[in-house]
Amino acid sequence: MKRIGLVLVLLVLFSAMASAAPLKVALLINGTLGDRSFFDSAYDGVVAAEKELGINFKLVEMGYDQSVWDPTLADIAEQDYDVIILGTWQMTESLEEIAPWNPDKKFIIFDTSVDYSKGNLDNVYSIEYKQNEGSFLAGALAAMVTNSQMPLANSGKAIGFLGGMDIPVINDFLVGYIEGALYIEPQVKVDISYIGSFDDSAKGKEMALAQYNRGVDIGFNVAGQAGLGQLDAAKDANRYAIGVDSDQALLFETTDPVKADLIVTSMLKRIDNSLVRALKMHIEGTLPYGEAEALGLAEEAVGLADNAYYQKLISPEFRAELEKLAEKIQKGEIQVSSALGMPAQELNALRDSVRP
Repeated sequence: MKRIGLVLVLLVLFSAMASAAPLKVALLINGTLGDRSFFDSAYDGVVAAEKELGINFKLVEMGYDQSVWDPTLADIAEQDYDVIILGTWQMTESLEEIAPWNPDKKFIIFDTSVDYSKGNLDNVYSIEYKQNEGSFLAGALAAMVTNSQMPLANSGKAIGFLGGMDIPVINDFLVGYIEGALYIEPQVKVDISYIGSFDDSAKGKEMALAQYNRGVDIGFNVAGQAGLGQLDAAKDANRYAIGVDSDQALLFETTDPVKADLIVTSMLKRIDNSLVRALKMHIEGTLPYGEAEALGLAEEAVGLADNAYYQKLISPEFRAELEKLAEKIQKGEIQVSSALGMPAQELNALRDSVRP
């Protein structure tokens, strides 16, 4: 009996030690760090979770060769990780295939959702973002700037949008941007370009320069690493820019202060905040696996960067108005349309309505 009691005590102790063990997390990037926006924000999130929640994590940069993405995910899923984090619409089909084969593992996918109607995806939590809400504020700010007497604003009413690809998630930024701009200035024009890539910054610069040469005085890039080309173009053209995902002005304040001084704000897509939130909820046992959640202004998952450049370049009156708009969106007083699920005809009509 004493031996049985000792065994039970040891089992309880082992169970307690196991439950106290740090959460093992793998972050898979279908690209590389250094984009200074989307993937870097995801990395910042797991680094923050390591500090705040005591997790252990491994970063896997899979690069841009798509042929290695599936086997890498399959290999990581068979290793000793509790939670596997990955992102973007390009990984949904792979996850839909691999997650059911690994029911003992938990998966978090950000900036997209798997198709739960396919079944056997109860171990997957999907994070979507209300980038249309944050982009509404970016569009409103752009319209304020182009209508202002700011030093680099011209007399026209044209603002720019540089997207990575003509896909729903990028167009969700665009729809919010257009609606925010029209809210402030009904006569505004939006010069829209798609790079066709998320890593070709040279082409991004070329397209953004063309926009500035056509009369745009402030542009918004939503193109990952390729969008950095727009910030280069803003410097060359001596015009304003709005960054995306991460606080891009702060990224350049020491290496290229002239460029940083042209970035009036960034539309933050807080991948970092959302991943810390998800991992905390996982540890607490409250993360709704088997579901997708859309996070917006209310969850601090999107918003404008409020830094020294924003404070210096944007007037107190403009900043106060943007705060009021954010409150109205959160209260439902302003309903921002979404490109997700929007019929192509409606999207095309919106784009055409603001074309220069």
